[in-house]
Amino acid sequence: MTKDILIHQIIEVLERAGFMVSNQCNIRPRSFDLAARQGNTLLFCKVLYNIDGLNEETAREMKSLAKYLNGYPILIGAKTRDQLLEDSVVYMRYDIPALSIQTLYDYFVENVPPLVSAAPGGLYVSIDGDVLKEARMNISMSLGALASELGVSRRTISKYEEGKMDASIDIVLHLEEILDMALAKSIDILRSFEKELDPATVNEDTSERKTPPNDNILNLIYTLGYDVLSTNQAPFKAVSKDTSSTFLTGVSEYSNAMVKRAHLMSSISNVIETQSVFIIEGKSRYKSVEDTVLIERDELNSIADADDLDTLIHERSKRHKGE
Repeated sequence: MTKDILIHQIIEVLERAGFMVSNQCNIRPRSFDLAARQGNTLLFCKVLYNIDGLNEETAREMKSLAKYLNGYPILIGAKTRDQLLEDSVVYMRYDIPALSIQTLYDYFVENVPPLVSAAPGGLYVSIDGDVLKEARMNISMSLGALASELGVSRRTISKYEEGKMDASIDIVLHLEEILDMALAKSIDILRSFEKELDPATVNEDTSERKTPPNDNILNLIYTLGYDVLSTNQAPFKAVSKDTSSTFLTGVSEYSNAMVKRAHLMSSISNVIETQSVFIIEGKSRYKSVEDTVLIERDELNSIADADDLDTLIHERSKRHKGE
């Protein structure tokens, strides 16, 4: 299976699940391949045939964009190391949930969440500790007796009941057989990102947004009163936000490559539900490309504050004109 085929299948699954999906990001480098939205759920999807190909820099940018735009990063692939991804299993790469196309389908189309997570040493299941304890007490079975039956320590059973330890699949199946009760807790793929995210990373991302950008044009936007998140691998150079508006921000001279990028930014901004703006170094032939507003650098220099920039963007936006 090639990456193109995998992306095509992912788009089919997401659209079947009711997502609006952006055009594929086909500009290198790229921190994500697709943006998709269904109601309040916004996904930034990275597609890699081998999920181990995700690097730390790309993951960091995916997480920064997701948190900044109230979305979720997700990695979809076909294999890890030398084996295919297991279906109904969630893998984690740099705190981003990774899964197979079938798991994606089950979760978003069939509303069947996975039960198993991959971790060093094998596959594990999270046990509902309250259900386990109640089921054990209902049959008057002591911690020691259950531990002996499973071949583990009493402390291990206690940790299962306290929700402090996941169990192997074999252990969970044996427990469910003994107690005649379903014990496995399902995995909310989207919330697993929030659960696994390192607090230090969150602080790092927040401080990055508050720091003036190291770019003259982005810094000018920052001085107008916008919070600016710079990017290194996205199809846009930054995301700029104030209290009333958010826009994807590109910076370039007018060129065919810029027009191509502006079209892609339009597609992404429609999904994300933001505006898309390109600051043009020099002269621009047009005022907009699809839904991406074009503003010349000299025009930006003459703008006094965020309200003036918001007004200019609104005037030039085809979306606001209903075209």
